[in-house]
Amino acid sequence: MSKPIETIGVIKETRPDENRTPLIPEHIENIKSNYPNLNVVVQPSKNRCFSDDEYKNKGAEINEDLSNCSIIFGVKEIDTDILMNNKTYVFFSHTYKLNKETLNNAQGTPGMDKKELLKSVLEKKIRLIDYENIRDKKSKRYLGFGRFAGIVGCYNTLNLCLENFKKQPLARAYRINSYERLISSLKNLYFPYMKILVTGDGRVAKGVIEVLKQTNIKEVSKEKFQNDKFDNPVFCNLETKDYVESNLNKEFDLNHFIKYPKEYKSCALQYLKEADVFISAHYWDPTSPKIFNQNDLNKLNNLKVVGDITCDVDGSVPTTIRSSTIDKPNFYIDRNTFKETVGEGLAIMAVDNLPSELPRDSSKEFGDGIVNEVIPYILNEDDGRILNATITQNGSFLEKYNYLHDYINTA
Repeated sequence: MSKPIETIGVIKETRPDENRTPLIPEHIENIKSNYPNLNVVVQPSKNRCFSDDEYKNKGAEINEDLSNCSIIFGVKEIDTDILMNNKTYVFFSHTYKLNKETLNNAQGTPGMDKKELLKSVLEKKIRLIDYENIRDKKSKRYLGFGRFAGIVGCYNTLNLCLENFKKQPLARAYRINSYERLISSLKNLYFPYMKILVTGDGRVAKGVIEVLKQTNIKEVSKEKFQNDKFDNPVFCNLETKDYVESNLNKEFDLNHFIKYPKEYKSCALQYLKEADVFISAHYWDPTSPKIFNQNDLNKLNNLKVVGDITCDVDGSVPTTIRSSTIDKPNFYIDRNTFKETVGEGLAIMAVDNLPSELPRDSSKEFGDGIVNEVIPYILNEDDGRILNATITQNGSFLEKYNYLHDYINTA
């Protein structure tokens, strides 16, 4: 007996400046080839970085109506008024970090009320799967836009440095719209002396370092960064073990830190004091220590530019008083009042959807992850990764996410 036909969908993004896609046309061709009984419907979009015709030519059905789809893939949060009952939705919901203490810290689509999103998902008995929690047994994510967030975030921060040095900035990343051309534009550019500190050891940090290594900015050890003088621009990368330490002076253990982040404190200040530029590229959870606090800023006299790729408002980096946009990526704050100023003060880059500046490249890499690490397990036998990332099902939170009840019921 032949397997029944199933239909999956790709929704159009509702955020005006979001042009990424979870699956690109070549992924549709791959899926159709490997799953003959699977139909793929792509909702038409004028903003998406690939045209409707490109999808159609690879075998997708172009249709506004996704009601026949059992599974619907998106990128960012989906407006509650277009969510359909009893469907499986897979997207970045930016909800699993939420609790009573983080009511105003929800990252994601501006204006998107996370409480209303979760309430709607429960009322409509939606199975909500969040990409961010599709992880292996060691808690490593199978897919993400992190590398390209790091690439574009580093490029934007270097551009802000050029502005800060009163030099001609490069073309914006979204205008270049090509990873290869972006790297090419950096290779022959001479950056003047500065010391750049980068925090993180995941995909985002690797993207940052990938870009820095294409420039004349040389990598140095944390000891040299802290103690030596240089004539040329340098950067130093602090991994998690370098910027946090145990409150009880125990030897650092990453798994212990992940489980018990409240038992740790930041030790980054000693390195930040030497930095002209800080690029935040580390993963942060609201229960983890902040990299530095507001009161520490008066000790960071050298610091001129902050590129916050993590972009958690009032999160790990206190200078991120708001997120910025692709259109207007930079803003300035007064170092004493932490209020926004015009054209002077500490320069901040805090764009919250950086991979959208290189949408075709970043969507290709992300979709590779969906094809290889999600679809086989969501359609066939799950090894636990899909269940782990399932926040709601049949009108209830799964046990792992029951704490979100407190969040949605908070006044």
